[in-house]
Amino acid sequence: MKVSPNTLRIGIASVVILGTIGWLAYTGYGSSKSYFVHIGELRGMGDKVYHSQLRVDGFVQPGTIQQDGTHVDFVMNEFESHSPKAPTGRLLKVTYKGTEPPPDTFKNDAEALAIGTYGRDGVFHATELQAKCASKYAPPQPGAAPASGKPSTASNPNPAPTSTAQTAAN
Repeated sequence: MKVSPNTLRIGIASVVILGTIGWLAYTGYGSSKSYFVHIGELRGMGDKVYHSQLRVDGFVQPGTIQQDGTHVDFVMNEFESHSPKAPTGRLLKVTYKGTEPPPDTFKNDAEALAIGTYGRDGVFHATELQAKCASKYAPPQPGAAPASGKPSTASNPNPAPTSTAQTAAN
């Protein structure tokens, strides 16, 4: 059976194209993969910690935020500062050099997620920074009045009656 030169060229071109697409998919998958770790888990990763894209979770240590435009240096603790475990918590120095300033919720004791790489200098070099304000979403403290969308009338038990004209205008 004789294969025509035209069929051979199409077959070789198809193999090259499919091989290129496969190689790009494989390398793209590996480069976009990132590991989610807590500060305490960094030391247990061995040499892999220096060669991986990481997402590190922790709490901003109060009084450590130094901001200059979009550049921010701070320290993360694995525990909140008011936690009894905070003094024994592992610390991680983070330097963020991004194109955008840190979010508004990035404050002392805020839970933060730094995305980037861990350097051999012991500093985490973040390219992305996310923060959330845990107090905003925390359940109410025992004995506290539940929050509602309506204004409270507890401070004024006898509100002034509204007239019929006022009610009709609303």
